[in-house]
Amino acid sequence: MAGRLFLFLLLLLALGAGLPAGAQPAGPQVSIVPGKPSFPINEYYTISFRLRGAPLERYSAFPDIEGFKKSGKSSTTTTRITGGQTTTELTITQRYAAFAEGSFELKPFSMTVNGIVVQSPGATLRVGPQQAAPPPAAPLEGVGLLDQLFGKPKVQDYVEPRDNAFLALVPDKATVFVGEGVHVALYFYLTPEDQGLLKFYDFQRQLPDILGQLHQRTAWEEPFDEQEVLPETITVGTKTYLRYRLYEAQFYPLNTQPLRFPVVGLQMIKYKVARKPEPGVDNQMAGYKTYFTDARTVQVRPLPPHPLRDQVPVGEYRLREAISRSAFRTGQTFDYTFSVVGIGNLAALSGPAAASRPGLEVYGPDVQQEQTRQGGRVGGRKSFRFRLVPRRPGLLPLDSLFSLVVFNPATARYDTLRSDLQPQVRGADRSAFRALPSDPFYQDVLTRTDNTLQPLDVYDDVRRYSNFLLLGLLVLAVFGCWRAWRS
Repeated sequence: MAGRLFLFLLLLLALGAGLPAGAQPAGPQVSIVPGKPSFPINEYYTISFRLRGAPLERYSAFPDIEGFKKSGKSSTTTTRITGGQTTTELTITQRYAAFAEGSFELKPFSMTVNGIVVQSPGATLRVGPQQAAPPPAAPLEGVGLLDQLFGKPKVQDYVEPRDNAFLALVPDKATVFVGEGVHVALYFYLTPEDQGLLKFYDFQRQLPDILGQLHQRTAWEEPFDEQEVLPETITVGTKTYLRYRLYEAQFYPLNTQPLRFPVVGLQMIKYKVARKPEPGVDNQMAGYKTYFTDARTVQVRPLPPHPLRDQVPVGEYRLREAISRSAFRTGQTFDYTFSVVGIGNLAALSGPAAASRPGLEVYGPDVQQEQTRQGGRVGGRKSFRFRLVPRRPGLLPLDSLFSLVVFNPATARYDTLRSDLQPQVRGADRSAFRALPSDPFYQDVLTRTDNTLQPLDVYDDVRRYSNFLLLGLLVLAVFGCWRAWRS
């Protein structure tokens, strides 16, 4: 066996000496790789770009596609060594989930990667009906290159050790309300003793198919940012496991249809070991084993009866409000911010509708959202900034203007987020009027005058009463003249 290995190494050296060294391309190269234009609705459409010959510094956003929702990214790095020269190729892939079946247009677009602009002509995307998952591939056993060159050596007896690894799809809740988030994670567990037996196999190729099967047509999906797959040590019962987090997302049901997650499989490399190990040779043989999850179903309950049940945001929310000034006068603009903070689907949350009020102008809102995904929960802050211009003095209760009805799934009750601010609006600032220094009358009147706003038609009423008074005096004068003439 050792002699045969020595001859094989000599043959490789001879073949390698005759190969010309591959020339490296001058400068970085960037290309756009679109996905298949026809695919079922339970699969993702993908757009990728490949960067060769340089590290990634920056790149522009992937295009938006009408009828699709962006659903996370993945990256793959491939390193090739040819003729002593190393070439690195980076592939960044954006996944898109279709909302419905049909034909959609991907318009021509361009992307900028490390300052290099690349164009794509676009395409027509055809989304078909959902297809069943293909049966898992049968385990493969390869034939060694030595066997091909020198004939099959003495048969080594290999056995497949028993492992304690398993693949699990874990939702954090068995039942949720419509609009309530359920965290779903895909984990691969193995014991520390199994590390030498198992190895991930072509994971980046398998992941899009797995995610396509987990996609839910009746739920809003918020995928977590993809990170490097690294093990974390946990204890299940009394046994220690290494757990790999392969995927996690938050699903928000849009109706009462249950969320059904089918059985998904992950193919791994599993090594068989020689029954009688021999020194100087590899006593392992690579094979393949597919691990499967259990099917999971999350039941969805309707919200309790309420007049606004179909419009009420669902989540554990609280109100944070802010105002831009502490003194308020008529005609002066001030900002009011209504911020919803907590756990829930902030992306689908609509702000409060400002109620109309005489003598008050309301503009806006300007919306700002800060969303975080951490610890298996999705939340953050969504702020609605309004601009208000009061036209009348007096108390301005904002609770009658801004309120938002929400449903708290933790307590299964409706709640109203309502403002607690009631600013006092005063009249216009009298110091803005400058009295004439040479006219003591205006100096005294402007100092003592009341700044309470009066109706615009007050002078019309004064003119009307004055006319009535003059008419009465005229009648009395005529009557007096008539009496004097008679006497």
